[in-house]
Amino acid sequence: MAFQNQLKSVVQWENPNPNDIFFKFRESGDELKNASKLIIGPGQGCLFVYEGKIEGVLEEEGLYNLKTDNTPFFTTIKKFITLYKSSESEHKTGLWFYRRADIVNMRWGTRSPIKYNDPIYTFPVGLRAFGNYSIKITDAKSFFKNIVAGENTFTLDQIQEIFVSRIVQPIMDYLAKAKFSYADIDSQLNEIARYSKEETKSIFVELGFDLLDFRIEGNSFDEDTQKRIGKIADMNAEVQAAKLAGLDYAQVEQLKALRDAAKNEGGVAGIGAGLGAGMQVGNMMGQNIGSPMQQQTQYQPASDDSMTKLKMLKEMFEKELISENEYSSKKQQVLDKM
Repeated sequence: MAFQNQLKSVVQWENPNPNDIFFKFRESGDELKNASKLIIGPGQGCLFVYEGKIEGVLEEEGLYNLKTDNTPFFTTIKKFITLYKSSESEHKTGLWFYRRADIVNMRWGTRSPIKYNDPIYTFPVGLRAFGNYSIKITDAKSFFKNIVAGENTFTLDQIQEIFVSRIVQPIMDYLAKAKFSYADIDSQLNEIARYSKEETKSIFVELGFDLLDFRIEGNSFDEDTQKRIGKIADMNAEVQAAKLAGLDYAQVEQLKALRDAAKNEGGVAGIGAGLGAGMQVGNMMGQNIGSPMQQQTQYQPASDDSMTKLKMLKEMFEKELISENEYSSKKQQVLDKM
């Protein structure tokens, strides 16, 4: 039992469960009616309720004499306990102890990804986040009336449910306004946490709490977002490799097209189409990918395109990818178009 009964004369909340915020003294027999002293431990407070109405709130720790202490709180208790002398009395009273100490390192996390559009790459992002926060009861009477509502116990798990259900929307709103790319999220966690705390603080004040701090410890992206990020990373890596090799992205795409055409059963039948497709894809990628690909390549003049095709045909012939007859025939076709 969470309460200590000393000769049926002392009421106190001893060894409270760490998960409890409010806990009702469950009187047995004449314990409450005959109690002469009330002990409020460090970091505790107490509410006296008569017939469902809060008649007094004690916020100072210490030992109090219920029979002689002349304070408004205890005068109220003595008055109503007098009405409670009979075990069959219709007048119901109750004492609720509550935690006044700081409630620290409470965990939170988004149950589902927060969705917003990446402002740079324009694809949808699914972001999860987690962290911790600390709170303190500042208006026990308000919280008791509006949330606890006479429950025998109210726990940290229950307040976490209230909090988590309200934190996602401020973060979502901020990400939509701030326009952070997925690559900027890690460097902006403190700013996101600061904004979220300010936006959520008023919610706690209304509940009777003060939000002391709010932290984002980490984040992750959902599977779809990770796939999109992986594709961008691969493209950026290819662009950088092409630069080191002295090629532009269009030339890299041409080489890929030739390689794929050589693997097909049609041999060199698709080389011309592959070269053209490689040029078009390469130029498109060079123009649209983003900051790592700012140095775009434009469509090459017909003469340059013919020279490139001739060089590619010669390279394929030397590597024995095509026969001499095929090389001669395709070379003549290119020359005829110049």
